Amino acid sequence: MGLFEKIRQGLKKTRDSISGQISQMVNSFTKIDEDLFEELTELLVMGDVGMDAAEFITGELRRHIKEKGITDPGLIMGELKDIVAELLQGDCQLHIGTKPSVVLVIGVNGVGKTTAIGKMAAMLKAEGKSVILGAADTFRAAAIEQLQVWADRAGVPMVKHGEGADPAAVVFDTIAAAKARHCDVVICDTAGRLHNKKNLMDELAKISRIIDRELPGCDRENLLVLDAATGQNGVNQAREFMSAADITGIVLTKLDGTPKGGVVLPIKRELGLPVKFIGVGEQIDDLQPFDPEAFAAALFNLEDAQTAAAPETEAPEAEAQAAEEQKPSAPSAQAAPSLFMAAPAQEKPEEDQEAPEDKHARFRRFAGELMERLDRDESVQDLIPELTAWRDDRDLDRDDQRLVRNLLLTTASLGN
Repeated sequence: MGLFEKIRQGLKKTRDSISGQISQMVNSFTKIDEDLFEELTELLVMGDVGMDAAEFITGELRRHIKEKGITDPGLIMGELKDIVAELLQGDCQLHIGTKPSVVLVIGVNGVGKTTAIGKMAAMLKAEGKSVILGAADTFRAAAIEQLQVWADRAGVPMVKHGEGADPAAVVFDTIAAAKARHCDVVICDTAGRLHNKKNLMDELAKISRIIDRELPGCDRENLLVLDAATGQNGVNQAREFMSAADITGIVLTKLDGTPKGGVVLPIKRELGLPVKFIGVGEQIDDLQPFDPEAFAAALFNLEDAQTAAAPETEAPEAEAQAAEEQKPSAPSAQAAPSLFMAAPAQEKPEEDQEAPEDKHARFRRFAGELMERLDRDESVQDLIPELTAWRDDRDLDRDDQRLVRNLLLTTASLGN
């Protein structure tokens, strides 16, 4: 499986959440106007892009449209892809040119820090680099054992002390081992304890002094691991860690399991931190170096759209006839829709089609019931599936579509 395909599959939930909704909204417009920009901003905010990044993207889109004289809403998706790719540009490379170089990995419990270290070690080893791990998170129960499992999977050595040992001492011994074995890269796990920022700062400062003393002038990366599923909370986490450590980049994990991958944008826009790696699966090779162009193309699925538009080679007459004979007698299914677009509605028999005014009235009755229950502080969990179905109904007019999105935003914020 190629790089683009891995990222495309890993971003499926985010793509459905962000670009799928944007595509559906854009297709409902026949011209580019203020309503379109307003709804675009709403959809971006709902996709965990954040208000600042959403307004920036919308502003850039206005500029692109004005400069290029764009009048067709159908061209907006391509412009958004270019804007997102440009926004995410930055120093996404891992700087490990010295021998050895040091990578400190920081992150709170549960974000996938240990897994990310193991996958990073395997990736660097596959590139021909010699890697050694240091188990400097000596406070979290079983952290050392978990890192040992990943060291074994990646086939790299690891230096460890007992639980509760001094993390700086582990880093010192790891550096000494790296020198003796002529290793290219030292990767050290570290504790992330945001509940006591002073201890975290003191510990990282001590580790930094050890590195400066033992490896003066070496290349260093301080990578913060964030769980993409935390959405905007991940931005707040990054902001807190930035005040306690000199973070050089982000490792964003678990992108394949969440629709909140849009958090990449506020991380770069608001904090100025480059994303260096993204986790798009559970396999050992599913930690991918971050590529802004590939990420934006996968988010909007535009590479597939271009491929699908390419003309097909005409089959020889015999093959064409054989293919015709193998077709089922029933009408063939249409080609599967692009993943970022809602599936086309099945054509109903004419006598079964619901009149637009009847559908509007039915939706408004549903929305009224949901809002009444919200006013009474009652749970609306049982109504969420139907609300989601209304979101995917492309026959609703724009006012109803906007109400659906607002209700989804409201129920999400209340935890319903």
